[in-house]
Amino acid sequence: MVKKLINNPDDIVNELIEGFILINKNKVKRIGDSNAVARKESPIKDKVGIVIGGGAGHEPLFLEFIGDGMADAAAHGQIFAAPSPDHILKAINAADGGKGVLLLYNNYAGDVLNFNIAQDMAREQGINVRTVLINDEISSAPPERMEDRRGTTADHFIIKLAGAASKTGMDLDTLVKFLNKAVYNSRSLGVSLSACTLPQTGLATFTLEEGKMEFGMGLHGEAGVKKVDVMTADETARTLIDYILADLPFREDDEVMLIINGYGSTTRMEMLIVAKSIYEYLSEKKINIYSGEIGEFCTSQEMAGISVTLIRLDDEMKKYYDKPAYSPGYIKP
Repeated sequence: MVKKLINNPDDIVNELIEGFILINKNKVKRIGDSNAVARKESPIKDKVGIVIGGGAGHEPLFLEFIGDGMADAAAHGQIFAAPSPDHILKAINAADGGKGVLLLYNNYAGDVLNFNIAQDMAREQGINVRTVLINDEISSAPPERMEDRRGTTADHFIIKLAGAASKTGMDLDTLVKFLNKAVYNSRSLGVSLSACTLPQTGLATFTLEEGKMEFGMGLHGEAGVKKVDVMTADETARTLIDYILADLPFREDDEVMLIINGYGSTTRMEMLIVAKSIYEYLSEKKINIYSGEIGEFCTSQEMAGISVTLIRLDDEMKKYYDKPAYSPGYIKP
């Protein structure tokens, strides 16, 4: 059983939110006693409000991506579980500055159900609410069923674009169109080297034999697409990139954003070695990396492994990516 520094397992989410508020007391606020948290200055008048959310256990996603140039409010669920409609509605109300609210979250059945309920409740209050689903994970459905794919590690990039564009005054309809374009051009795939555990029970969400690694494993233990003997960093990087490039497909002279995400226990040393491999391989493919980021943006407790995200960029996406962002979990000067 994995050891974790927790108190009562039933209080995990409440206590992590309280800790987050205390650490960032000059930047964020809790909405009553709910699991909804917003920027201190929210709602911001005459700006489309950006609301994000999903299950806990993936920090810094979603809670820590609230801030200037990022999201305005977030609803946090229980571990690996969707936030309730009531908490989502509180986040919508906290973000509503009079120009509508955009809901931005990952494509999981529970999240879709609860966010749709909250969206209907907010519309009954007269708030103009729209939704953009993130579904970048390529192993969860074939390209012809892209609408069924899970969302994963394109999240903070899409949230970054949403925050920057809304801050400049982009209206809700235009913002939805812009972000759907960005999501369509985003592709992610991960590889797992060990399981994550549920902090309430200490039990692993899946098993992976000694000496094996699995491509396409989901953040919650969803089955992957290929189990192999542990590869070198170079072999792993090339396998991930081959899958991703073929899916969009990416082509010569494309300009891309590269994100290398650690799942929880992967060291920066490993991520940097993988980054070197990917930069070299994409150079061979004549694909240009506009910018690259490594770090933990979407974790799964103590899972070992990485995910790689490529986003094919255009001038509009580069414009909003280059704008500054300041949140507890992500800063772009």
